[in-house]
Amino acid sequence: MQLRRLQLGSGTLTDARAAGEEVLSALRRIIDPDFGEDIVSCGFVKDLSIDQGSGAVGFTLELTTPACPVKDQFKREAMQFVQELPWVSSVEVTLTSQPAKPITADNGRPGGLKDVRHIIAVSSCKGGVGKSTTAVNLAYTLAQMGAKVGIFDADVYGPSLPTMVSPELRILRMNPETRAITPTEYQGVQLMLTTSEWGDLDYLVVDFPPGTGDIQLTLCQSVAFSAAVVVTTPQKLAFVDVAKGVRMFAKLAVPVVSVVENMSYFDGEDGKRYRPFGEGSGQRVQEDFGIPNLVRFPIVPDLSAAGDNGLPLVVSEPAGPVAAAFMELGATVVREVAKLSVASKHGMTWDEQQQLMRVVLPGTSTGSAPSAPFYLQPAVVRRHDTSARSINEWTGEALGAGDVSEDIKPISVSPVGNYAVQIQWEDGFNQVASFELLGSLMPMSVDAPVLEVGGVKVTVPAME
Repeated sequence: MQLRRLQLGSGTLTDARAAGEEVLSALRRIIDPDFGEDIVSCGFVKDLSIDQGSGAVGFTLELTTPACPVKDQFKREAMQFVQELPWVSSVEVTLTSQPAKPITADNGRPGGLKDVRHIIAVSSCKGGVGKSTTAVNLAYTLAQMGAKVGIFDADVYGPSLPTMVSPELRILRMNPETRAITPTEYQGVQLMLTTSEWGDLDYLVVDFPPGTGDIQLTLCQSVAFSAAVVVTTPQKLAFVDVAKGVRMFAKLAVPVVSVVENMSYFDGEDGKRYRPFGEGSGQRVQEDFGIPNLVRFPIVPDLSAAGDNGLPLVVSEPAGPVAAAFMELGATVVREVAKLSVASKHGMTWDEQQQLMRVVLPGTSTGSAPSAPFYLQPAVVRRHDTSARSINEWTGEALGAGDVSEDIKPISVSPVGNYAVQIQWEDGFNQVASFELLGSLMPMSVDAPVLEVGGVKVTVPAME
């Protein structure tokens, strides 16, 4: 564990180091519920300062997201545990979040999204299940949790956003340098995708159109989505439709982190809970596809009415039962996306030293970690192209595989959404290779390099 800074007050250096270890030992009692490790091992503790003369201690907790659902608990416990040290007189804890990592075209995000940390898809395969209502209220819930949030309505045939939120400023402005549109804003959430200058956002919520057609596929091919939320209703018939959407995201390597079962129940005046539309669809989707979370929303007439008057219910009634359900969903999304973001990134790169393609496959649609790295021979990848230029569409036979040189090399490799890479070969051929295809090819065995350090030979595993 390394701290950015240990500022020492009065006292010897030895005493100060011992005091620092005492503080860190106290903070190790705080366990992150998602990562299963203490906050010191997670690297959250930064800028520790100790004044031994006065007994004042200060430090920063740098969390993975400003919307961390347990940030207040972390701060409260950190102050309590450090204050229990006999020599401590005061504790000052500053909460912050990890700085946004720049997003470039190299990891599947266009320029207008370069400062957006996470993009969340909200989808359903059936219209009228409350998908847009879920997307809008989720966006405003994340904003209430402390995050910088945007929302984009991708349903070009039946947009809901103009009705569900009512921004005062309706005039769109363009950045003269980038020629990108500046999104408008309402109640702290920016509204409008790739040609917009979104700026610094923690989360961008994208309201997908219903179904699994060209728009959905194009979105997932154009943008690397961090995660998806699938909305359904309790009817068993709804399972058939929502299963198509889950399979689409699985094919495109977008992790589905939660199922929302909307219009699940209502509580009667007699104190009983009623389920007029039946039950089981959401739970069956969760169990059959291994999705980690299921959130059930009650039937509340005010929820649809709020969508009609332009003020989301989580904004007008932040202490109501609907807001509580959306807070559960928001916390679920934040936790799962944080776990996904700390995993190693999937992708393909050219290893000049090995003269091989280095591949890391994405995790499954249920959020498992990406694969361990492995290596492929460039000619093998090139010969397994599945486009119409390489495969006879009538016989399925490979065309011209023998014309590919054994020494062929890639000029560039870039991602296509989360599910594939685009390879520009030195012979001018442009290939899109899915990770499903790459995972089916025979990997090359690579010898671990041996380095000599101080006269001692050290073997460094090449696959690490």
